[in-house]
Amino acid sequence: MPHDATPPLGATRRRLLATALFGGAAVVAAPRIAWGQALPHAARIEQLIAAMTIEEKAGQLNLLNDPFRFRPQSVNPTDGEGDPARVAAEIRAGRIGNLFNGVGAETGREIQRIAVEESRLKIPLLFAADIIHGLFTVFPVPLAEASSWDTDLAYRTARAAAVEGAASAIHQTYAPMVDVGRDQRWGRVVEGAGEDVLLNNLMSVARTRGFQGERGLADPQALLATPKHIAAYGAAEAGLDYNTVDMSEAQLKEVYLPPFKAAFEAGALSTMSAFNDINGIPATGNEWLLTELLRGEWGFEGFVVSDYTSEQELIAHGFAADGRDAARIALLAGVDMSMVSGLYLEHIPDLVASGDVPMAVVDRAVRRVLSVKAALGLFDDPYRGTSVERERREVGTAEHYALAREAGRRSVVMLKNDGGLLPLPKSGKRIALIGPFGPSLDVFGPWTIWGDESKRVSVEQGFREAMTDPSLLTVVEGSGVEEALDGGIEAAVAAARAADIVVLALGESQGMSAEAQSRADIVVPPPQQALAEAVAATGKPVVVLLRNGRALELSGAVRDAPAILVTWFLGSEMGRSVADIVFGDHAPDGRLPVSFPQLSGQQPFYYSRKTTGRPASSRDEGYKAQFREVGHAPLYPFGHGLTYGAVTYGAPSVGGGVLPWDGSLEVSVQVTNTGRRAASEVVQLYIRDRVATMTQPRQLLKDFKRIEIAPGATETVRFTLRREQLLFVGRDLEWTVEPGEFDLWLAPSAEVGEPVRFRLER
Repeated sequence: MPHDATPPLGATRRRLLATALFGGAAVVAAPRIAWGQALPHAARIEQLIAAMTIEEKAGQLNLLNDPFRFRPQSVNPTDGEGDPARVAAEIRAGRIGNLFNGVGAETGREIQRIAVEESRLKIPLLFAADIIHGLFTVFPVPLAEASSWDTDLAYRTARAAAVEGAASAIHQTYAPMVDVGRDQRWGRVVEGAGEDVLLNNLMSVARTRGFQGERGLADPQALLATPKHIAAYGAAEAGLDYNTVDMSEAQLKEVYLPPFKAAFEAGALSTMSAFNDINGIPATGNEWLLTELLRGEWGFEGFVVSDYTSEQELIAHGFAADGRDAARIALLAGVDMSMVSGLYLEHIPDLVASGDVPMAVVDRAVRRVLSVKAALGLFDDPYRGTSVERERREVGTAEHYALAREAGRRSVVMLKNDGGLLPLPKSGKRIALIGPFGPSLDVFGPWTIWGDESKRVSVEQGFREAMTDPSLLTVVEGSGVEEALDGGIEAAVAAARAADIVVLALGESQGMSAEAQSRADIVVPPPQQALAEAVAATGKPVVVLLRNGRALELSGAVRDAPAILVTWFLGSEMGRSVADIVFGDHAPDGRLPVSFPQLSGQQPFYYSRKTTGRPASSRDEGYKAQFREVGHAPLYPFGHGLTYGAVTYGAPSVGGGVLPWDGSLEVSVQVTNTGRRAASEVVQLYIRDRVATMTQPRQLLKDFKRIEIAPGATETVRFTLRREQLLFVGRDLEWTVEPGEFDLWLAPSAEVGEPVRFRLER
């Protein structure tokens, strides 16, 4: 069903919309635009710029909410219905060049008709949307999908999301988010690929290519990718959203910028500036970041869009005196498109007239925006994506839902399975599904605006479909997410006592892991923890299903449960994906993209931390870099994840032990499945530069391979290591590496196993 047709429109609303779009006239077939049709795109763009008034130029840099089309949720802080008639008039006047967060082919065509038939220059509108992990079909949140350690899967889900978006009159998505997240208190960890640079780089490329496709942006099924938020947004102090960032340029270049560069090299032609300041300069007003580095050093040719009113927020930062000053600073810094604030439209004409902003700067920004519109094929086909028939055919297909189910189960991470409690039998056992997330349809996760809520699958539904006799399943909430329920614990305990096995579905709601949802204490909410303690006291075997958008501190009965699965937010097919794992139709093969701490107070915590001059090897040592309560180790390390097989590793081999400067070194390890089921194992290669002119992390992931191992089989896993994989940012802020000794691990996760050594020689 087209998105336009999904929500009912009252008669008054329909009349207002018709007046705004069509001026009350009958709808006629829209002709192709005629302006400069025969000219090559570059010449056409220059002709347009020469013909534009300063107000029309500002209009091309002005991005507003779409007030015309279907948006079931209010997703932004000042969102509202808007005034369709006013916005339509502004489009006719050439004062709006871009709209976002409206979806639907039919109305999209009529909005575009205003621009290409009724405006003076007939420049098509650019339609953008927050398609973060699916549109109509919802896929796992990005952090969950990163747990698959599978770039092909990330490519395929982004491709499916692009197909649905492009068929719904969308041209651009504000994704992927490529911010490295090393503090689990930050609510937006859920939108990225976790704490590691390499995994972020790979997912950044996969998602960018998935959104944009392989046939160029003019392909009708392509979406313009927008890697965000440049830069270091994930490094906000104390994990507090929007907070300040203060770090060395070396760390910025080594950790937080590479995923952006990877996305641009994969073809992304847009990026979004961050809310935070960096070393005292807000990202949205940072000329070094957005012009010198992005355009000068990296050669980025696309456009920069501000995050929601971030140019206006330069005032609150204390970096701009007023709206006019904020517009001047952002434009000169390299922000080409203003989101929502309207400051560019309001102030650019006067800024140019006064000489505070050269016309050449405005023309440059307009040229970037128009060039991307041309790359998207909008000058040749402004009505791309506006076919209702295509929308019905390509949105919410059975194939996309099958992919959502596959992606969901590939994203589940098994932390623990003492005594082989999992998988559970489908018959012959009474199961009590206890906790607020058993029957809950809160499965999508944050930043899901258009998902089909009628097709959400709860864990309860997934279990009932999987069990031979669903009557053996008892479902009791026991508590709310953050509040106790009258009689809840008593009912849960009674259900547990009557059952053979208890499955506890606990964790966070989607509203707890999201923008502006930083948590000072990343624990299972107290009412749920109390529920877990009471149920565990019955003595029944317990499986914990964690629903979460970040790594959590686990304690008491949750931590001590014999089996724990991290199920994140898995999207439309969550219940079936979880049931596929719990009942053994598929084995878990996910791996953690973030370290699980022992206590919240360890944050920020990540495996690639520095050793310091006083590294601790045990909690019994004094005067070492450790906490009194827990030392300085994770509860579950980055890369950790179990399967239903039993996998053991041999000692790594490093060939001759010497990596020539311009050569390679073959390294390998034997991996054996001693279990009775096939195993899917992710073999991870970590290195440490033992001595360097800049202190180095204790470990860094440099490569990984997934292998399938039959029961009783042994596989030799080989990697080729090259000097380029050992580079770091040196004192001169350039990438370098120095000859010397390195430690190397081939292991199932970070922080485990014994290293072997090799030398890099010139």
